[in-house]
Amino acid sequence: MTKELQKRIFTSFILTFVLVICLFLNKFSWLILVIIASIISFLEFNNLVNKIWKKKNYFKYFINIICFFYLLLFIYSANELYNQGLELTLFILLVCIFSDIGGYIVGKTIGGKKLNKISPNKTISGSIGSFLFSIIPIFIYNIYDSSEYPIIIYIVLSTILVSLTCQIGDLLISYFKRKAKVKDVGSILPGHGGILDRIDGILFGLPFGLLLLIYY
Repeated sequence: MTKELQKRIFTSFILTFVLVICLFLNKFSWLILVIIASIISFLEFNNLVNKIWKKKNYFKYFINIICFFYLLLFIYSANELYNQGLELTLFILLVCIFSDIGGYIVGKTIGGKKLNKISPNKTISGSIGSFLFSIIPIFIYNIYDSSEYPIIIYIVLSTILVSLTCQIGDLLISYFKRKAKVKDVGSILPGHGGILDRIDGILFGLPFGLLLLIYY
């Protein structure tokens, strides 16, 4: 096991511990965690944008404004999702997390054809792995035992759509990183990079998961 992988595993353990504590403690601690993560993500994204457009450019201000309001939407979604229930919040978070894990493990293990030119490390096998791993929370929750057939089909399709949204979010941030010619947006998380590197999929998957719940 390489030192980089050791750092990644240790950091993942700490992040999971903090997430679980804040999630199960109360709604206030959950919101504080989300707000802090959003603020750091905004600063990291702003740093990316400044590297891409070094000179004064109205477009970069426009991009930052969009990012700011989207993060407000993310915070709102996190709050509303928690109001829907702790189990639902945890389920969608697990879908996002397993989607990311599946992409990393399968992509690193199998490799193969690149998914696109935006992110050289992303492969088709990794994308398929993300879809497959995202279904694991369904079995963790034993939904397949207690749900009627039409409902489980909807849950599986919704889970895959959330995974797709996570991957799109990951690719979007990868696009900006490629434009800025950096590997990571920061170095606050050993083995992972910045907060935005770690939660880019969740930033997109969580609001979309809430949207699916609202229109269910």
